[in-house]
Amino acid sequence: MNEDTRLSPLQRVRTHLHLFLTAVRKRLTVGVRAVLVDGDKVLLVKHTYTPGWQFPGGGVEPGETAEAAAAREALEETGYLAEGRPRLAGLYLNRIAGGRRDHVALYVWHSFRKQRPFRPNLEIAQCQWFDMNDLPTDVGQGTARRIREIVEGTPPAAEW
Repeated sequence: MNEDTRLSPLQRVRTHLHLFLTAVRKRLTVGVRAVLVDGDKVLLVKHTYTPGWQFPGGGVEPGETAEAAAAREALEETGYLAEGRPRLAGLYLNRIAGGRRDHVALYVWHSFRKQRPFRPNLEIAQCQWFDMNDLPTDVGQGTARRIREIVEGTPPAAEW
């Protein structure tokens, strides 16, 4: 359906009911990760609740685009304001976090600016730039795979 589709009141109720029941039975979650790249460096964060270095990211809020969610999460978690349109690097099934229904959209920005200084908080313990060819030993496996895809220019995998 597009914006020009006109539904009768009964069709509208049936459509909303169908979508609600489908959402209850087959709930899908969508997360995002923001990759901020400065030359050969990438910005990673370390959460307080999970081990390893990761890309900044989180969930997509109702009514929010995935791209806007990735930019919001980058700002909230790192203090960097992503600017311009990013490149969608891939959409991945994330079996680790969500079992069979969690998908992660990965966006890459080369344009951003520091909006505010990073301060550790209840969610993010650290935020640091790393050389993409010399990552820390405790980088998340999925994060390391995505960085290799970006550096090597290889097609994205289907799973995180």
